[in-house]
Amino acid sequence: MRSKSILTVSVAALALVGCGRNDADTPSADLNTMVTDGAALGNDAAATTGAAPAPTSAQGFANAAAASDRFEIESSRLAAASAQSSAVKSFADTMIKAHTASTTELKTILSGLPNPVTPADAFNPDQQRLMDGLQGKTGAELDQAYAAAQVTAHQATLDTLKAYASAGDTPALKAFANKMIPTVTAHLNTAKGLK
Repeated sequence: MRSKSILTVSVAALALVGCGRNDADTPSADLNTMVTDGAALGNDAAATTGAAPAPTSAQGFANAAAASDRFEIESSRLAAASAQSSAVKSFADTMIKAHTASTTELKTILSGLPNPVTPADAFNPDQQRLMDGLQGKTGAELDQAYAAAQVTAHQATLDTLKAYASAGDTPALKAFANKMIPTVTAHLNTAKGLK
């Protein structure tokens, strides 16, 4: 159950960063990777314990966002190469571009902080499990698995963004999280329509 929780949080962080773009037709998906000062937590934990703590430190938020972007880029590369649906392939291509851009934006913000932060992008156990689950799938089977992961990731990311925007410790990162909320919401809605 702990690894399921970690996965959910990881997905959220990934979506959080990748969805930071404001392009209406640029779907961005992220995997729920929320790491609080190095400890990964998941949205499933929220369901079983009442509330999953979101990272409140700059380092925790940066780690979660970086791992989420990495997961999103790598999972989307699989979908772009092996999915059957043209809509899924298009969404995956958009996710790769959006998450690459959000990684750049995040690093710029982090380097400009009074105490610069270097994000760690290592997958948490849940992200690794999701990647393992996508690998080996092709065609319609991959379409379904990828679409489901995108919905989960975007919802978790939306929850994480709202939490950090409200309670985070770094104003520049809180503004970044707040800016991404409408974009993540739009990408979540797009992901729900993937078939």
